[in-house]
Amino acid sequence: MKESLVADTACLIALERIGRLNLLPELFESVVIPPEVAREFGSSAQGLRIQAPANTALLASLKILVDDGEAEAIALASELKLRIILDDGQARFVAKQVGVSAIGTIGLLLLAKKAGLIPALEPVIGDLERCGFYMSSDLKKEALRLADE
Repeated sequence: MKESLVADTACLIALERIGRLNLLPELFESVVIPPEVAREFGSSAQGLRIQAPANTALLASLKILVDDGEAEAIALASELKLRIILDDGQARFVAKQVGVSAIGTIGLLLLAKKAGLIPALEPVIGDLERCGFYMSSDLKKEALRLADE
């Protein structure tokens, strides 16, 4: 059975820009986003389930540390006990501090390759870079190594 997870805006925008947003329903049972992520992402949020976090105290604390969309996504993932798609280093650190496991866009693409949904990782990483997605050279090298490319 596929897992469900919470998504932050950056991953959704990156996947949309390279025409790979379709990977989410292929890999996951459902993708939940909070209202602020839906607002940031815009009308392309179709197929994503929108749910607001209920823990206002946690949300207020998180908003001190990360932006509003990340705060809502982390709070929601904490409440639902789901993994989150997050790329920002500070947000990943904060998520870990509240017990939320994170995967990044590159990790998601590795899952897609292992599932046979994309034939090769390197061209998709190239597409991301051409669209302005930043990743360190170390992350790129490690991802390609893990993908046996």
